Amino acid sequence: MVVGSVARGCQVVVIGAGPGGYVAAIRAAQLGKDVILVEKEERLGGVCLNVGCIPSKALIHAADLADELRGAKKMGLKVEGLYVDLPQMVRWKDGIVQRLTGGVKFLCEKSGIDVVHGHAEFVSDRKLAVATSDGRVDIDFEAAIIATGSRPMGLDGFPHDGEKIIGSSEALSLQTVPDRLVVIGAGYIGLELGMVYAKLGSKVSIVEFLPELVPDLDPEVAKALARRLKKLKIDLHLEHRAERFEEGTPSVVVAQGPDGELRLEADVVMMSVGRVPNSDGLALDKVGVTTDEKGFIQIDDRMRTSIPGIYAIGDVVGGVLLAHKAYQEAKVAAEVIAGEPAAFDNAAVPAVIYTDPEVAWSGLTEREAADQGYSVVTGTFPFSASGRAMSLDSTDGFVKAIADADSKRLLGVVAVGRGVSEFIGEATLALEMGAFLEDVALTIHPHPTMSEAFQEAVEAALGRAVHIVNT
Repeated sequence: MVVGSVARGCQVVVIGAGPGGYVAAIRAAQLGKDVILVEKEERLGGVCLNVGCIPSKALIHAADLADELRGAKKMGLKVEGLYVDLPQMVRWKDGIVQRLTGGVKFLCEKSGIDVVHGHAEFVSDRKLAVATSDGRVDIDFEAAIIATGSRPMGLDGFPHDGEKIIGSSEALSLQTVPDRLVVIGAGYIGLELGMVYAKLGSKVSIVEFLPELVPDLDPEVAKALARRLKKLKIDLHLEHRAERFEEGTPSVVVAQGPDGELRLEADVVMMSVGRVPNSDGLALDKVGVTTDEKGFIQIDDRMRTSIPGIYAIGDVVGGVLLAHKAYQEAKVAAEVIAGEPAAFDNAAVPAVIYTDPEVAWSGLTEREAADQGYSVVTGTFPFSASGRAMSLDSTDGFVKAIADADSKRLLGVVAVGRGVSEFIGEATLALEMGAFLEDVALTIHPHPTMSEAFQEAVEAALGRAVHIVNT
């Protein structure tokens, strides 16, 4: 056991081993840098890998499979006595997480990265103090990358106890399916996990302060999601402000809406009202790193903060809070530190909501394109006209291509439907390469697939759709 203070030095120290942090550490090591990675938790991978992106998708897949089995009768598949063993489902999910976190640890070891577990604070613009279980480790560095991520936002009136009032982390490890689940917030996480538990047998109600779902996207996206929520018998209460939780038999969530007070019985309440950056606790004020009024660290396109030699990436810098955005920012930061000509371009950052149906988009929405002064042309192909969607019994949704009407350059893509997460990468590649509608239209897509709807949408924008009527 080490007692007291131990001094160490490195060229690059990375604070936080989430998607951004471990990628930054590995990339810096690839570029020949001596790297120390600091992580306060026992396992590497951060929120995304341990209690976020990966485990939630495992439960989503399991819930989707259960729902499909129940509805397979019309296909000639009769499943009797389907039983949801939630503890086994959670164990299966945990096994996936364990394998992946172990993989990250292995990669860091093979890259020669020194991992220190503990809480880091800045002592100066070239020194960190890390409080470990064995004492204090002082780390002198040439460059630091802050990758501390974000955490769920709380809400007055709903004291988090991890049992009746939970966050998404606890929702991924419940041992019983709640009879009545109230979700506060209709953001991505709230919609995803709300649908999961509805499919597993919960009576789900969602309370949302805003007047519409996914307000930044196409109105048809919200309509498709609303239809599915209704089919799953999820009660959606828009324009309602959640006020308090009243514990009792039964416990009740109280909200205020256009028609007055709403009272919803709840066995479990899941909070999903946004996230705040983990920039506090780093003693940033000691070194003068600038943050905005919400605590997000301010950076330029090279991930540089206001203090030379200190960089920041991922959720802690704001913008879209997505793991793959953090991946790219991590590579940029490491490469800039190594003297490479790198910069972050956020013109086309794909995003996915893993609801049923999935929602995916990249580039500009139709509204954003118009706001930026473009004369907009769009083409939409509905999955109701797709043979592959019919064969999958998943015809709800569409693909919309958004383009500049004058140059015919592709500006954005919005998609709703089964598996759209798997081809939004193609759309992003087209956007990154500055593709025109003609480029996509001339790209032969395999048939029958869901992805060919992208080509069909582009052809509709050109006025030469074949499998739908041109408008």
